Amino acid sequence: MSVYQGKDNRKENGKLKVSNSKKRKHNYGRNPVLTKLSKDDKEIRYIIRTKGGNTKVKLKSALYANVLNPDTKEIKKSKILEILKNPNDKNLDREKIITKNTVINTSLGKAVVVSRPGQDGIINAVLIKQ
Repeated sequence: MSVYQGKDNRKENGKLKVSNSKKRKHNYGRNPVLTKLSKDDKEIRYIIRTKGGNTKVKLKSALYANVLNPDTKEIKKSKILEILKNPNDKNLDREKIITKNTVINTSLGKAVVVSRPGQDGIINAVLIKQ
């Protein structure tokens, strides 16, 4: 089953509109890849071809994050120890899924994810001042 991104063919009263075009391949989307913390020592990435021949890298499981220290302006690769909270959705928080704005605990300290791992294929984070 696919995800359809086209128009809704319903009128205001709930009746079905007669469409002048059928569903096309470019109207279909994909299910999101939910990034979780890796249990073993490997990260899983999917490379997907998108419209126009471009590619998208989706991160399925993560182990490391690129963490920026705002005081020293240094970027270091650090191990993700745990996922503290995800303010985007309580279900994502319960399942410990990493998205943008997720607070993670790294070996350098607490950090906020600023990249979109399901679309970028990498986790970039900024340390939180305490």
